[in-house]
Amino acid sequence: MWRHGTSAHLTASCIVLDADRTHVLLTLHAKIGLWLPFGGHFEPEDISIRDAAERETREESGLSGVQLGELVDLDRHALPTSAYSHCTEHLDLRFVGVDPAGRTEPVVSDESDDVRWWPLDALPTPIGADVGRLVRAGIAGVIAPRP
Repeated sequence: MWRHGTSAHLTASCIVLDADRTHVLLTLHAKIGLWLPFGGHFEPEDISIRDAAERETREESGLSGVQLGELVDLDRHALPTSAYSHCTEHLDLRFVGVDPAGRTEPVVSDESDDVRWWPLDALPTPIGADVGRLVRAGIAGVIAPRP
């Protein structure tokens, strides 16, 4: 679970859609160079998987009002060894969230080269291989934001 543990780490992430589900907010990950959802390692202050996903989303996007739906995906993916020295694999617990305000202006964190909203019919490249699948789950109505 902790980044100083084994080479495979449990992580939490969130793909963020606008209220109309016509745009997705993605981060251009500084180490990996792909457009991805927000996410990362657990921190001691996280009391749940949901807390970790919410915190990572807030830290990496600057958005504080994202409403997370239920856990929708579990993913196991290898990490490029050129980007990470100790961590070689993420076991990622994934949520889809909605920005109820529409498309709030994001803030680029030090973990990203860029953060921006993308129309669902014009996703950026290079993009993580599974981002399309997560977007489709959100726009299909699988994810309902919590009140």
